[in-house]
Amino acid sequence: MSNQTQKIKITFIAAECAPLAKVGGLADVIGSLPSALSQDKLDISIIIPAYETILKNWSNQFTNYQKEIQVKFDHSIKSVTIHQIIINSIPIYLIENKKYLSTGLIYPKSDASSGGSEEEAKRFLFFSQAALTFAQESNPQIIHCHDWHTGIIPHLIKYQNLPFKSILTIHNLAYQGIYSGQLVNQLLATNFPTKTVNCLRQGIINADYVTTVSPNYAQEILTPEFGCGLSPALKKKKNHLIGILNGLDLKIYNPANDPLITTNYSTNNLSKKIKNKFFLQKKFHLQEDSQIPLLSIVCRLTPQKGITLLREIIPRLMEMDTQLILLGSGLSTYEKFLKSFNRKYPQKFHAEIGFNGQLAHQVYAGSDIFLMPSKFEPCGLGQMIAMRYGTIPVAHAVGGLKDTIQNKKNGFLFENYQSEDFYQIIKKTLVFYRQPSKWLKLQKSAMTTDFSWQKSAQEYLKLYQKIS
Repeated sequence: MSNQTQKIKITFIAAECAPLAKVGGLADVIGSLPSALSQDKLDISIIIPAYETILKNWSNQFTNYQKEIQVKFDHSIKSVTIHQIIINSIPIYLIENKKYLSTGLIYPKSDASSGGSEEEAKRFLFFSQAALTFAQESNPQIIHCHDWHTGIIPHLIKYQNLPFKSILTIHNLAYQGIYSGQLVNQLLATNFPTKTVNCLRQGIINADYVTTVSPNYAQEILTPEFGCGLSPALKKKKNHLIGILNGLDLKIYNPANDPLITTNYSTNNLSKKIKNKFFLQKKFHLQEDSQIPLLSIVCRLTPQKGITLLREIIPRLMEMDTQLILLGSGLSTYEKFLKSFNRKYPQKFHAEIGFNGQLAHQVYAGSDIFLMPSKFEPCGLGQMIAMRYGTIPVAHAVGGLKDTIQNKKNGFLFENYQSEDFYQIIKKTLVFYRQPSKWLKLQKSAMTTDFSWQKSAQEYLKLYQKIS
């Protein structure tokens, strides 16, 4: 038997994939995990929607591959065009359909959550059906689905009696894709008897294995506190539920050669990091001073990310000798109060509303301390990126934050989700900051923590081999 025929064929199906379409951490995982997996043992492809932004910005890099397929949806046959682009030697197939997938933004809701609208249901249920229809042409052994957008696929595999094994990876249990049962039955020709259909729950129930993105989060979601109403279904699945920590693409996030930051540096010349701090202070009209600790946050502005705690302590932080930069977008109520702080503390605080990839790299490189007061955090990539850049994370001890941050060794953790606890841990961090030898040791420890995909990729490989 040839090497090629021994490979396990796996198709990833997801709503995002960096660098083509990115809103959150899901995109980073889909963009980096496949290429980290063993190419000798696995034959991997990815299917994502051909969003309008992809057709506009990437079509000149599509290969000559193009295929028309017919998809059964909403009591009729819909035509879709399949395009292909190859990134890091991985073929990515893009499903184009103007009505459902290729017009407008990636998500109907600005914060990327699942709002349950009919527009959202049609987009991602159509994508799931189209991706599954196309997958039958290449006939993979395993279909690896990601999050609520594709949670219905394990059910469809069983309902349509297809010969695939399935894995569902939960990146964020809070977003579930809950739609009218009548609408789902109409669109997919299913026969759900319930008033509503929870796509993520269907994925949990029907997948051969469920994974999530950190070991600690895999345990947390079995409890009512973190289970988001799905802990009973997850408990029934616990013998087929594992947590595998996300990794980072270390080629992209490397301060030694990152082309997006002002000045490159490494553990050997950490003194150069300060030039990135001066760049940020100047850019946002903050006082240019190497001694003032510069705090930062890069996140979506949603309740999950602890913005309420932040709001409560910003006035107290501004009374101290600190500066704070925030980069992100999301709920308009959050954006509004952050803009008001811009006006109130012009030399000490700046909220940049929106997302800019280059600026995010510059914030990671230029700040001293990175804040992640998340109420829950399945894995979190921000703390890993910050550490890679020698920026010390201060985070709530939940989910993947607890798996990746060792308190007082490469970052700081607070246990209770209270603004006072958050404030006090920042004060303790600032004590370390004012002791240069201790701070340098922390930075070097953070920068040398292993966040590569190597270990996690081996765990995924074992899982694929187990169920194929």
